[in-house]
Amino acid sequence: MKRTLALSVLGVVCLALTLPVEAQSLGGAGTVGGTVADPSGAVVPKATVTIVNRVTNYRQTSTTDNNGTFRLTNVPPNPYHLEASAPSFASYEQDVDVRGTVPLDLKIKLALAGTSSTVTVEAAGADLLENVPYAHNDVDTKTLGQLPINSPGSGLSDAVMLSSGAVAADSNGFFHPLGDHAQTSFSVDGQPIGDQQSKSFSTQLPLNAVQSMELITGAPPAEFGDKTSLIVNTVTKSGLGQKRPTGSFVAQWGSFATYSEEATLAMGGPKVGNFISVDAIRSGRFLDTPEFTPIHAIGNNGTIFDRFDYQPNGRDAFHLNIFAARNWFQIPNTYDQLGQDQRQKASTFNFAPGYQHTFGAKTVLTVNPFVRKDWVNYYPSRDPFADTPATLAQKRTLTNWGVKADVAYASGRHNIKVGTQLMQTRLNENFTFGVTDPGFNAVCVDDNGDPQELPGITNPANCGAAGFTENPNLIPGLIPYDLTRGGAPFQFKGSANVNQYAFYIQDSIKFGNLNLQAGLRVDSYHGLVTDSSAQPRVGASYLIKPTGTVIRASYSRTFETPYNENLVLSSATGVGGLAGNAFGAASVPLPPGNRNQYNAGLEQAFGRFLVASADYFWKYTNNAYDFGTLFDTPIAFPISWRKSKLDGVAVRIGTPTLHGFQWTTTMGHTRARYFGPETGGLVFNNDVGGDAVFRIDHDQAFQQTTNLRYQHGSSGPWVAFTWRYDSGLVAGAVGSLEDALGLTGAQQSAIGFFCGSARPTIDTPLTDSQCTTSNYGATRLVIPKEGTENDDHNPPRVAPRHVFDIGAGTDNLFHTERYRTTLRFTVTNLGNKVALYNFLSTFSGTHFVTPRAYQAAIGFVF
Repeated sequence: MKRTLALSVLGVVCLALTLPVEAQSLGGAGTVGGTVADPSGAVVPKATVTIVNRVTNYRQTSTTDNNGTFRLTNVPPNPYHLEASAPSFASYEQDVDVRGTVPLDLKIKLALAGTSSTVTVEAAGADLLENVPYAHNDVDTKTLGQLPINSPGSGLSDAVMLSSGAVAADSNGFFHPLGDHAQTSFSVDGQPIGDQQSKSFSTQLPLNAVQSMELITGAPPAEFGDKTSLIVNTVTKSGLGQKRPTGSFVAQWGSFATYSEEATLAMGGPKVGNFISVDAIRSGRFLDTPEFTPIHAIGNNGTIFDRFDYQPNGRDAFHLNIFAARNWFQIPNTYDQLGQDQRQKASTFNFAPGYQHTFGAKTVLTVNPFVRKDWVNYYPSRDPFADTPATLAQKRTLTNWGVKADVAYASGRHNIKVGTQLMQTRLNENFTFGVTDPGFNAVCVDDNGDPQELPGITNPANCGAAGFTENPNLIPGLIPYDLTRGGAPFQFKGSANVNQYAFYIQDSIKFGNLNLQAGLRVDSYHGLVTDSSAQPRVGASYLIKPTGTVIRASYSRTFETPYNENLVLSSATGVGGLAGNAFGAASVPLPPGNRNQYNAGLEQAFGRFLVASADYFWKYTNNAYDFGTLFDTPIAFPISWRKSKLDGVAVRIGTPTLHGFQWTTTMGHTRARYFGPETGGLVFNNDVGGDAVFRIDHDQAFQQTTNLRYQHGSSGPWVAFTWRYDSGLVAGAVGSLEDALGLTGAQQSAIGFFCGSARPTIDTPLTDSQCTTSNYGATRLVIPKEGTENDDHNPPRVAPRHVFDIGAGTDNLFHTERYRTTLRFTVTNLGNKVALYNFLSTFSGTHFVTPRAYQAAIGFVF
């Protein structure tokens, strides 16, 4: 691995050095620079140059030096409107498009005051459009600060979910992009992160460290691999170019005894800069809970992020990102689990330096080495029999290190990038499991089908002698680990290295209003299995200027790699998981999958006041992935299915800021059909589909998020309103009256089960004597009518829900210039809607939507 990595990086560097030989931006950000001159060609010092994106509200300003030069760095990839002005001169306007790391070098000539100003901008609202072949949404730091974030330690995940119509919300910061469970890759200042970032598995970057996010849901460019349903291309904040130190401190109080503190500080100059953020939060509802009222749900999170930049000259740029974080939380209990004291701790350390060198005006070499490590510990109760239905313990580490290096070349109509990504993931897993409830996997049942504890019987053949019959739902693979029947705990210890090598070339080619994108990525995967794949990716977009329309289409071949979390254990259990096998009897390592993806869409501007975008996607995957969650714990195991067929639509409608008002609506629809058999995992909460086709719990007919906001001035009082509608994910555990009657009283109460006027209590479930096939139902699940349930065409679902959030505040309470005081008050789930994300899901467990919660924050900004 080390030799291959070194040789490949050396090859990219040598390629760059063969090219003909200004400060630039690292990672996925770009640079806009140049000179400002008067009509005679003499330079204009102290001219003001500003770029702004009217959709995301991103804005950056620079002042020319004594040589008339300016430089705007760390610019997110987007189209921008540029304005230049100076005393005694007319204003100058121009549209610029930032699409890569090669700096844009502009020559701006200002006309004398009193003459006509220079304007080279698009008409018919075309400056609101992006003429690119892939669907995506852009989110800027100001928008991020206005979203109703209510999941402690998962602000980044909440922001992604609220900003993309192709993403369905799930519990604990999970989201389902384009019908997949968690096929999301993050790119943070050029560092690729394909492992899970939700708080159940790891930690994540705090929102106040993020400058911008590009959420790519269409055809992924060839430089992105691993998990490609959603690419979160993230640019962090920098201290470069600060005229004076800036920073903030925010203290927040909220419902469920939630307290948080956030602090940032940015300082530096044209050559050296540093940005740091420090955040801490404590909450009595850290994880989403399996009951509406939180029980045993305290948790806390702490993060520190630091970015250091050094640009010694106009050709070289260095940066260093350091990130450390920790989550500690209790595992929420159900009413059936009172007295349990299971907990989890997850810690992360990330070290990611970066280097860029500019050759002339057309070529940039970028090298991003990185190392990231997660430590995850899961602790059982002191008394193992206090944990039901099983006692669990886990200690695992995941270490990901490697390098991504590429050369970007922009000339004429071409924007080419050639590169490599080499990395190794080291996995170490320790896991203990033992059944503690004799009724959970009873060997025998009575004539009514009720489980019998009978701790002395471990062989189903002995049920008859005791006057009972064999349990038809017996899970034979668990009998050796049933502590109530003399079994011993299942104990596993394993480790593995996953080596991945990728090489890619991509080109964006512009022919007038036609933009073509072509790329090829080759991946080689060497883990528990070995596989490789060549992946062509092509796309085209065309701008129809007279109507302000962009049409686009693309095809992508992608190589989907297994989830690394608990991969070693899950690859050792075989088809059907441990529940169906004696451990090790049918070991089947999880191999990578291959996907064909097609996208077609359009973007339409309506004057200069509204832009709408729609994208249709169709994905066919051989060997599709998911997680199998263990009961209601955050412990999950990667599993795979023979294939999946996913299709749907993502829509975004929005305005730029119009006299302080901005509106954004995102919508989505997804059909997610999976085909058995399933491989891997441990114990499943319900039937996982067998060999037939079924709708997985990523399938949702419709979801939409509407954000409305008005602010008086640039930093005055503001109000915001968010409406989220979800038609309901598939919830396969309760497909009939018989399934509902098999639940405990607490579980029936959780779904709002009823039979006529009869309602269960936490301790007393409804029985078949109270229910008929015509008088049953549930308020929080949609249970198919008796005899109509179909795993593919009519599965049970979570009931539809509307959730409303409101907020108000000010960004400058005392109307001061240098030091500002901010206030914010937010109410999430204003109507206190009692709703479920999921119920007894094999893939997610049971979790309620957050009840009504109040948040108040006061901040100091300078």
